[in-house]
Amino acid sequence: MKKYPNKIGADELRKKMLKDRVFRKQTVRASHYWFFHFYFSHYVKYITAPFQKEMFSMTENTEHKTIVITAFRGSAKSTIMNLSYVLWSILGTPQKKFIILVGQTQAQARQHLKNIKDELESNKILKADLWPFHEEDDEWRNSCLVISSYNAKIMAVSIDQSVRGLRHGPHRPDLIICDDIEDLQSAKTKDGRDKTYEWVKSELMSAGDTTTRTVFIGNLLHEDCLLKRLQKEFLSGGLRGIYREYPLVTEDGVCLWPGKYPTEEAIEAERQRIGSDSAWYREYLLRILADVDRVIHSGWIRYYDEFPTEDDEIDFRYAATGIDLAISQSESADFTTMVSAKVYREDGRALIYILPNPVNEHLTSLETLDRAKEVSVAVGGGERTQLCVEEVGYQGMMIEMLDKDGYDVKGMKVKNQDKRARLALTSHLLQSGRVLFPRYGCEDLINQLVNFGIETHDDLADAFAILLAYVMEEGVGSSMGMIWIGGNEGRRNILDMQF
Repeated sequence: MKKYPNKIGADELRKKMLKDRVFRKQTVRASHYWFFHFYFSHYVKYITAPFQKEMFSMTENTEHKTIVITAFRGSAKSTIMNLSYVLWSILGTPQKKFIILVGQTQAQARQHLKNIKDELESNKILKADLWPFHEEDDEWRNSCLVISSYNAKIMAVSIDQSVRGLRHGPHRPDLIICDDIEDLQSAKTKDGRDKTYEWVKSELMSAGDTTTRTVFIGNLLHEDCLLKRLQKEFLSGGLRGIYREYPLVTEDGVCLWPGKYPTEEAIEAERQRIGSDSAWYREYLLRILADVDRVIHSGWIRYYDEFPTEDDEIDFRYAATGIDLAISQSESADFTTMVSAKVYREDGRALIYILPNPVNEHLTSLETLDRAKEVSVAVGGGERTQLCVEEVGYQGMMIEMLDKDGYDVKGMKVKNQDKRARLALTSHLLQSGRVLFPRYGCEDLINQLVNFGIETHDDLADAFAILLAYVMEEGVGSSMGMIWIGGNEGRRNILDMQF
């Protein structure tokens, strides 16, 4: 991005832009940076930071169709992306015709549109360059702003509305801006996060066409929030785009906006103004501060990419599966869950490799019995492996049936402990790095572990606790149920299993 077109100084350039409308339009059409710094100079109270210049550069670079920005509160991300970029996309080089502004609620979406309308009405030079325009409601009662001189429409929608099939004349949405479409409440549970994610994938992403650009901006609300899910898709190659995180202060102690926060005292004053450590870390440093009552901390989760080999001097001992049974099959009821692991011995202690794709379904008693048998054999590569079932109520009958059919099953007594206490007993194994999870395939289990007590369901966490209770009781001295699946082929097959 050119800092000053034609090497003209900043002050001289502004004067010429004020006097010469043709030159002004040529300049702002080519540069979002200068569009903002001319029309929205009243917002520029501090020296523009490098990370903000990168935002301008991202809007001008047409390579990335999806942009995701997680930035600290007060970073000017909404002003740049949800106000200035929208108008520059119409007046400037992109020449967009149908822009959708997405808010979490209709009121928030309409407020985004009102901010644009207010700016157009109060900013005399901007109004002159973009006039005529008018506000209207379409047939879906969405609030719209039509800029007639450019045949462009800006529409405000919320995440509870259908956006499929929306058109402005021949134009499908060609720019979509999503600003804070999650909040702490909606991101608190997996059900809430799934609802937002599914709407984005099924409704929003299908509203445009091959040239549509979609921008997501917001704060870090949860390790599994929408913005972090999109980041994972970028990293895995499932989605093409760019992801940027801008904390106020980096892990190296560098302030990203020294113009606004020139000293450590200024940063500390802002922290004291917020008054909440959890809010400060989450909304300004983009770090989730663990709750003091959290049973399993996210920093304890360790990953593996393949199983140990004989050359690693780590002895394989046995494989086992923890099973948490559910009775009801209703959608709101608990799930039947089965979490499996291969247990190794390293330096006389257990090293537990959790297997991917645990069972997490609504099953009848007969389906549960059949699935437990399938898992026992699948984990062992054709040989039956240990099954561990919580021994309470009707579950005792399941234990008897499995035992009668020749499966190695053990009833695990809960000893009057609640689920939280049982999970807490396993925490030292995770904290010491003795439990490892596959890189992919255990996302729901990990989420239930680190957010135990918050998520609607905790059945996978309970099966995990049953499994680890068995491992702690059995230890690694025995070779009971020992199955060795050797070679790279065996390791790959286990990792690819779908239970």
